[in-house]
Amino acid sequence: MSSPLICFGQQPCGIFPRRFLFAKILTARRLQQEIGGEIVFFLHDSDHDPRETMTILRDRHTQQLRRINFAFVNKLQKQFSPLFAKRVLPDWKRKTVAQLSQCVPAQLLAHFQKVAADNVADFCLQMYQRLGLLDGVRVVRSGDPAVRAGAAEIDDFFVDVRYENELVRARRGNDGLLLHKGGDAYLKLPLEKFEKTQISPTRDTRLRWMQSVISCTHYVAGAGEIGYLNKGDAPEVEFITRDAIAESDRAYVPEA
Repeated sequence: MSSPLICFGQQPCGIFPRRFLFAKILTARRLQQEIGGEIVFFLHDSDHDPRETMTILRDRHTQQLRRINFAFVNKLQKQFSPLFAKRVLPDWKRKTVAQLSQCVPAQLLAHFQKVAADNVADFCLQMYQRLGLLDGVRVVRSGDPAVRAGAAEIDDFFVDVRYENELVRARRGNDGLLLHKGGDAYLKLPLEKFEKTQISPTRDTRLRWMQSVISCTHYVAGAGEIGYLNKGDAPEVEFITRDAIAESDRAYVPEA
């Protein structure tokens, strides 16, 4: 019998990870203590939604909530580029230090200042690693060309293509590639030839696509995620709802 492989998935979700991701990590570690095996973090860095990286912190002096996010090069990159292609501006880091100094201890601020990454996904991942949250955890990234090349074929997906000098993530339509501008508005791009390494899954095909690469035995799902997952796509997997945590959408700030 093969050793257990415990997986949890998440987009990069803030400079300091949101508490729901911290809860997934704790749940996976608890399960590992019970049954053994390996933990894998499926990092969906192909996602393009800039709201995913919003960091909600409490000011230590005023107790007011502060919302901190990355600054983006332009509107096109902000809306449509994958998180691994959204560039980190050097001036953003300098300005953000001043905001974070009001919200986190000096030791955690030092971690932030030492991160050297040129894109949003790498920046978040390096912070989580510096905080020790991923010690002993293997990271598999949806933006990795090798992962994409080895994944199963899916019928609903996004394609990374160049548009106006930016890499954008466009959804495959019947006769074109679509950039969702909000509501019922879409920008339609021509259906050009693409390779498997340009493909990333949608919400509905992500589980099957991920499982074809990872082959986990147990999957720790978020409170909302457990409701929409099509478990029939992975009947061999045991699904575990992450442990409850207060203020799940706020940033997790460890004690210094």
